[in-house]
Amino acid sequence: MPLHTLRSPAITTPLLCLAITLGGCATTASDSDQWVRIAQDGKAVSLEFSQPEANQKRAFATLSPGDYTVSVGQGGSQTGSMKLYHRIDLPEGKPLNERYQVHIVQAGRYQLIYNAGEHPNLRLSRAPTPPPKEPVVHQGLCKADYRPQTVTVAPVFKDGDWVRDFYSGAKARVENGKVTLTPALHSEGLMLIESAKPRIASFTWHNATVYFVITDRFYNGRKDNDHSYGRQSDGKQEIGTFHGGDFAGLTDKLDYIAKLGVTALWISPPYEQIHGWVGGGSDGDFKQYAYHGYYALDYTRLDKNMGTEQELRTLIREAHKRGIRVLFDIVMNHPGYATLQDMQQYHFGALRKGFGKYLPAHWGDWTPKSYENYHAYNALIDYDAPAWANWWGKDWVRAGIYNYDTPPDINIDPYKGSVAYLPDFKTESKKFVKLPTFLRDKPDTRARDLPHATVRDYLISWLTDWVRRFGIDGFRVDTAKNVEPAAWKQLKRAADRAWTDYYKAHPEQKPLSNRFWMVGEVFPHGVERDHYYQDGFDAVINFDFQKQDAKAGAECLSNLQPVFQRYADAMNGRQPFNVMTYISSHDTELFSTIAHKNPQLEKRAGAALLLLPGAVQIFYGDESGREFGPTGSDPTQGTRSDMNWAQIAAGQRNDMLQFWRKLGQFRKDHPAIGDGRHEELDNSPYTFARIDKNDRVVIAVAQDRGN
Repeated sequence: MPLHTLRSPAITTPLLCLAITLGGCATTASDSDQWVRIAQDGKAVSLEFSQPEANQKRAFATLSPGDYTVSVGQGGSQTGSMKLYHRIDLPEGKPLNERYQVHIVQAGRYQLIYNAGEHPNLRLSRAPTPPPKEPVVHQGLCKADYRPQTVTVAPVFKDGDWVRDFYSGAKARVENGKVTLTPALHSEGLMLIESAKPRIASFTWHNATVYFVITDRFYNGRKDNDHSYGRQSDGKQEIGTFHGGDFAGLTDKLDYIAKLGVTALWISPPYEQIHGWVGGGSDGDFKQYAYHGYYALDYTRLDKNMGTEQELRTLIREAHKRGIRVLFDIVMNHPGYATLQDMQQYHFGALRKGFGKYLPAHWGDWTPKSYENYHAYNALIDYDAPAWANWWGKDWVRAGIYNYDTPPDINIDPYKGSVAYLPDFKTESKKFVKLPTFLRDKPDTRARDLPHATVRDYLISWLTDWVRRFGIDGFRVDTAKNVEPAAWKQLKRAADRAWTDYYKAHPEQKPLSNRFWMVGEVFPHGVERDHYYQDGFDAVINFDFQKQDAKAGAECLSNLQPVFQRYADAMNGRQPFNVMTYISSHDTELFSTIAHKNPQLEKRAGAALLLLPGAVQIFYGDESGREFGPTGSDPTQGTRSDMNWAQIAAGQRNDMLQFWRKLGQFRKDHPAIGDGRHEELDNSPYTFARIDKNDRVVIAVAQDRGN
């Protein structure tokens, strides 16, 4: 989710990044060294210990959700409760003799820090994510070898079997467990080996290829909706303005997307966004509109910049014809900011007395003076005025204005804190509420008062209504770690019912999947199974690969052998699970930036990504080398540059694009790539197999390290 500011240019810090970096190796201590014990239901939890400084001790534990007793020193009688990140001051000059109760919500690795000396204290926090056990080593770009290669294919294929290289189309007969094939020109030495008579693949979400688009930045299918609600271009770099992409444009480009082997299309949140703008970036150096979809105004209406309901139906229908499922990006953590334009249009909030003279007749046309930036409009607003009751209201959100509750520090309370000063929905509240005043008075809303409904009930009703009416195939859930897990369970149940209701009402349509799918953004989650898989999620986004492994895999595919093995072993273990891995995103960086605009690395990244176990996500333009755009003082804005259609039309990205298409189609045809077990067969050339009960492939890459 793009993070921007309303009243201050502060930037939030990811929760897990707050944990203090380990100052040494953690080791298991003897009983005499154990200054703390943690137990659940009387059963001791295994601990690791370290002492990075003379007056500091740390204990580490992997905890599941539940209640625990923390006994420090002799333990003594119960002293009180312990909360995550809260400092507990200890009596000075006395031996440790404390006992606390602590409730853990999220599974994970935790650290208890004891600071001795003056003002002794304790603090419990999440521990830093340890580095991978087998880090990928960068050894430079491998050179593709296009000479004939003898490739090991046994025991996947037997002597006498005929196989073919999907990339080149060449066939070979297996003899002595091997075949001889010549990599196709421009294949980067890659050979994609399948049976000469492959079976028809059946779809599985574990092998999904998801294409993520910021709809506004992809393709403009209709010019007449480019400036809906009076939105304007800035005539400068257009960093935070709407660019015109819409449902009609997506529909026009579905054949392009299908050629990549894509099986699901993830579109940015399409419902109605705030109409006005806020100051963009830490310096307020550009107008920030909600082109990305994360600043909701009305969840029951489509944003007019995106298109009409009929255009959405057409997009979904045409996508389904091509075997492409459609995912909505959804946000339950927060609505959008208040803007001058929306304040004027919907009659909420107020200006400071006498400050109206500084505004034009249409408040959204306000521009800063030469000595001001776009954050300066906040100085015109009286945030303590009673008229703010006409906005979302204190029963709906925490916002720190008028009589609204002030959000706590998000690093102390990730569920009730505010992400980038956005108003925080009270999804945990049990209070029954009516519609917010501005929404009740909004003439075109579909929102209605619901009997005996909480804030969470309304949001879930609004979001799942899109599933029930349009047959949406799944949700990508924004800021999942900032909403209590019970909300996601409830959303998933409601979405499952809505999905079933849609197909009962449309028996002439056949679903492309056997269930509704939900994937969560939990920064900085990696490849591990935790409570999110019991909280309604079918998959969680994997943030590790882009940062740790993607570039090395593009340099030389064999660098990824430990990654391939680790991912496949983890996800196909005793309790199978799924992750969705990416190399570029709207909130981190583009792979074209990581590769320093090296076309060969950008091309080869297709193999590094599309041959991974589990679901994968292509960010629009990964396949065509889309470059970082204007960004101002917000470093993520440039990741959402316009799709580089002109370069594609001119053939400047053809070699890269054809490589990605070949790999994407091969992946689509073979569910074993994402869902099968991984076996290394040879290291010269690097060769591995993916095998499940119904599918089998061998992949080899002839690349010389030049040693």
